[in-house]
Amino acid sequence: MLLPIPIFALLSVSWTVSASVRRAYDTHDYYALETDLEPESFSTQLGVELVEQVGELAGFWLVRAEKNLQRGLEEDPILARYNAIQPSSIKSLTLQTLRQRSKRAPPSLSELASKMGIQDPLFPEQWHILNPESPEHMMNVTGLWEEGYTGVGVISSLIDDGLDYTSEDLAANFDAVHSHDYNDHEDLPTPKLPEDTHGTRCAGQIAAVKNGVCGLGLAYNSRVAAVRILSGTITDVDEAAALNQGFDEVSIYSCSWGPPDDGRTMDGPDYLIQKAIVNGVNRGRQGKGSIFVFASGNGKGSGDECNYDGYTNSIWSVTVGAADWTGRSPYYSEACAANMIVAYSSGNGKSIVTTDKGKNQCSRGHGGTSAAAPNVVGVIALALQARPELSWRDIQHLCVRTAIPINYDPSSTLPSSPSDTDYELTAAHRPFSYAFGYGAIDAYTFVHAALKWDLVPRQTWIRTRTVVLGDGKMTKDKVFSGGIPFGQSKNGGEVSVSSTLEVTEKMMSRALLSPQGLEHVNVRVWIDHQRRGDVRVEIVSPNGIKSILAGVSSGGEGGRKYDKAKTGFPGWLFMSVKHWDENPLGTWTITVSDSVNTDFTGRFLGWNMVLWGSSTDTKTSAQEDKNKYEILMEGDDVFPPPHGNSDEDEDGNVTITVTATETLVGSTTRIYTKPTHFLSTDVLEVTGINDDVEASPTSTSTSASSSPSSSSSLGKIFSSQRPIFAIFELIFLIAVGVVLYVFLWRRRKQGSSADYEALAGQNVAMSRIPGDRDRSGRPGGRGEMYEAFDGGEDEGEDDEDEEAGVDQPMLPRSARTPREDPSSAAIGQSRYRDQPSESDIPGKTQESMRILPKDDDSGSSGSWEHT
Repeated sequence: MLLPIPIFALLSVSWTVSASVRRAYDTHDYYALETDLEPESFSTQLGVELVEQVGELAGFWLVRAEKNLQRGLEEDPILARYNAIQPSSIKSLTLQTLRQRSKRAPPSLSELASKMGIQDPLFPEQWHILNPESPEHMMNVTGLWEEGYTGVGVISSLIDDGLDYTSEDLAANFDAVHSHDYNDHEDLPTPKLPEDTHGTRCAGQIAAVKNGVCGLGLAYNSRVAAVRILSGTITDVDEAAALNQGFDEVSIYSCSWGPPDDGRTMDGPDYLIQKAIVNGVNRGRQGKGSIFVFASGNGKGSGDECNYDGYTNSIWSVTVGAADWTGRSPYYSEACAANMIVAYSSGNGKSIVTTDKGKNQCSRGHGGTSAAAPNVVGVIALALQARPELSWRDIQHLCVRTAIPINYDPSSTLPSSPSDTDYELTAAHRPFSYAFGYGAIDAYTFVHAALKWDLVPRQTWIRTRTVVLGDGKMTKDKVFSGGIPFGQSKNGGEVSVSSTLEVTEKMMSRALLSPQGLEHVNVRVWIDHQRRGDVRVEIVSPNGIKSILAGVSSGGEGGRKYDKAKTGFPGWLFMSVKHWDENPLGTWTITVSDSVNTDFTGRFLGWNMVLWGSSTDTKTSAQEDKNKYEILMEGDDVFPPPHGNSDEDEDGNVTITVTATETLVGSTTRIYTKPTHFLSTDVLEVTGINDDVEASPTSTSTSASSSPSSSSSLGKIFSSQRPIFAIFELIFLIAVGVVLYVFLWRRRKQGSSADYEALAGQNVAMSRIPGDRDRSGRPGGRGEMYEAFDGGEDEGEDDEDEEAGVDQPMLPRSARTPREDPSSAAIGQSRYRDQPSESDIPGKTQESMRILPKDDDSGSSGSWEHT
């Protein structure tokens, strides 16, 4: 036994050696001693040598003693001595044993294949399943497979160009019952054209069988149906039917398509298709709701943004962007405030390996956001096996809450002009970027969160009244008039228009909207502009969280550079998921601007909002059925919308402020009453009273008012007051100037009916600025007005551009397919490729560019394209 070292020597050593003193496990046993006293008082009694304090743990000491090599199976002598003495001042004495910890690195491909019996020949190339070069960037499903989650009992439907059900990778998992061909109106979705490979490749990512001819699907024991719509012309009736095909049994619809990703098209589902989507989320899956997964689009290289796509900016969709194998945003993946998550796909030299059309064919070149979306579908299929009762909204909540912010540095400071991949913290303290959404979906995290997830309460919403600016109007022919001007002024300043809406406690109470239950934010705008792509639109919440709705891809320097449409935004509906779980109470501010070109200006006519979220009422049976959202034809083809709310509530007034701000060189800011020519230096902030909201399930509305003009002229009285106030002021002025009772009485009886008719239906008309002209060039015109009209629920209509002042004819959707679209013919391309190539980036060869020639102002083709 080693004799105790003198106490002073022990203390000297203990204070001078580092915590990494070399151990001698071959010759000594080590013990952890816990005491409130100095440890040297026990060293002689126990026969141990003091080594050092245990890290930063006060009261814990490492001691040692020479091994008793002859003791065999005898009790440890130090512990025996401790048990015999049992000193009250020693709380514990523990013999230290050596343990081997295992690295949490993923298994190698060969180890996993051997362990799980995987014999698929291309499995080693499926880096999105197991990524040995960058293991933090993969779908992370193998642990779920080991736990038995492989998609059993779940059906996904590929709405695409067909599915080759003869493939040895897919035949066993093909669901013919819920499949259909709406191009040729046949039962089976046979891919007949040479280019009909897209749907089969996407299906292989989801449900390619284990030990087939290529690789595995993420949910390789799930089933896949297919609906063929992308191989020819179809009508809205066919598309609507396709989106509900088999919706009682089909859980997820995979949609890797949308309007052209050319950076110049703004298009979305028409009324009938919207009805089908809402029918799916209301009634699909026995009331739990169909889950629609849409690819965000491949137009980033053309300056496109997914908020110009009415399918991806829908609250009913899980919108999916792409990340490459290193976690970077690929050159093709579109950014916008509607992006919820990303999944791994092609880029930076690697593509997705999957099944191809043919009995035993494989593809090593699949990619784009087309491949990102079915990867998410596969993960959701695994989650629905684990928790079949999850609703479509539960799935979206899990996406937001479990996404992994890739390439996120929480200590970094955002630059003054952040790019679309830079993260910003939301009000709920989650990182969000326009390119990545809330981050990459992680299958293991997602499914295990789903197992413990409490189902969300029923959905509710607040729909605000429509704000009308500057007496803005739009006819059924999409002809704009009025509005407040914005754009570049001739003196180098930028004129932006801001308008505010206040969400009150009463609104939230009527809607039963939970204060922390906000989910999606819809903003519908009516904007007239000579070059739509230059417009920037942003909304700022009461908590200071900004969502850029248009202008993301430019980094603040302007919008979509190839979008030359003159049709503006005729009731276009934007969407943001950046305000998830935020308290919406307070003032929301929208700002519309154009900082790109002094040659093009615009006018902001009006806007409204719909705030969606969870109800404070947790009832879900009969109450749920009464609260289902329905798409109604509310007259959004004109502005202001003609339909108001049915219930009046005189206590529901909302204050609205509107400002037009010009920022000059030198950081000078001026606010104009009506900056038509950007010349006046008058300063005025206009404040009015807007109507209350429509809140589910009840509605409210009241009248609007505004502050009068300071002018006392008779003409300005009638142009700035409600008729009743104009009468009183007229009587007062006449009474001051005229003393004869008879004359006064006659004036009152003669009230000018023409003036009253001119004001009919108006709430406010602000006084004119001298020299102002209306859109026809005539002097005068009405000034700013604030009226309350119902915003309606229809999605934005298709937009046509004007060429040389002549309206272009709008072809029906059935005539605007890839092969018949004249814009596609103009560039010698009939369809998009599944995998975007770098030649699609502007600046590459014209033959491979997916943008239209710059002399073509067509703004909406309405055709579908693979993403």
